[in-house]
Amino acid sequence: MTALSVNLNKVALLRNQRDLPWPSVVGIGRVVLDAGADGITVHPRPDERHIRRSDVPELAALVKDEYPDKEFNIEAIRMMSFSILCWQQTRSSDVCA
Repeated sequence: MTALSVNLNKVALLRNQRDLPWPSVVGIGRVVLDAGADGITVHPRPDERHIRRSDVPELAALVKDEYPDKEFNIEAIRMMSFSILCWQQTRSSDVCA
């Protein structure tokens, strides 16, 4: 069966362009998981124009605490230090570099 994992990068991009805390990446993550998505996906970049480093542990906590049966996929750009940071903060088996 095909699983749907919703990419939250554009939500983060909108938030960052406005320099406001809205839309909330964690809040939208909760909405899509409540709506039936099988997981959430982020693509961190070194310039943090989409997902920020601070988003990673918050999203990891959301999935771990409220949706333990869901996936949290981190597909990081080939930047080893950032990939290691993501893994350390989440212990996710779904960190791809």
